[in-house]
Amino acid sequence: MTKFARETEEDPGEPVFRAAGQLFRQKGFDAATVREIAAAAGMLPGSLHYRYASKEELLLALMDRGIASAVAAVRLAIAEVRDPLDRMRAALRAHLQLLVRDDEAIYVLLYEGRSLSGPAREHMVRLRDRYDALWDGLLHAAAGTGRIRPEVDLRLVRLFLLGGVNWAAQWFSHRGAHSADQVADAFADMVLRGVLADPLERPAPAPGSHGEAG
Repeated sequence: MTKFARETEEDPGEPVFRAAGQLFRQKGFDAATVREIAAAAGMLPGSLHYRYASKEELLLALMDRGIASAVAAVRLAIAEVRDPLDRMRAALRAHLQLLVRDDEAIYVLLYEGRSLSGPAREHMVRLRDRYDALWDGLLHAAAGTGRIRPEVDLRLVRLFLLGGVNWAAQWFSHRGAHSADQVADAFADMVLRGVLADPLERPAPAPGSHGEAG
């Protein structure tokens, strides 16, 4: 288990994560300073530096927390669901609920990864790969039922589905016409059923398409 995972699992409500997440969200990763984070967390900059050698390491710890929350939420949501397509719907609901509950760790995970470079960015990509692998498993299980066209590129389905839902974090309002679950279900229906009342003739698959996630 990595240092980042140990930190987040032992105390997920630790003030330093909350302070860092709020400042990264308000000011951006580059503009937020270690001194500001330490002050907001009620600690000395030296104490924060002792725990995290760099601001990048703190960001990665916060992102690891976000990934752990997302994986746990999706696994919990699908635990009692048997049908693979219904598992996709349940997972999408859980994913969107995470986005709209105003969790700084999830926000940072979505929008601050571009601030990293070198080994830190490589670590961030590995963190995201963990979550992507969970979704790839759900999609492949759904495809295994024979209810998804065999020429469909499942990786593109994942990118399209999660990309659309992630953007909902920018516009969703709890006072809006639709709940988070209704939005998630509508997105799932658009992917699984389409939007045309009379589907057009389906185009032939592109050359080299094998319907597999790359």
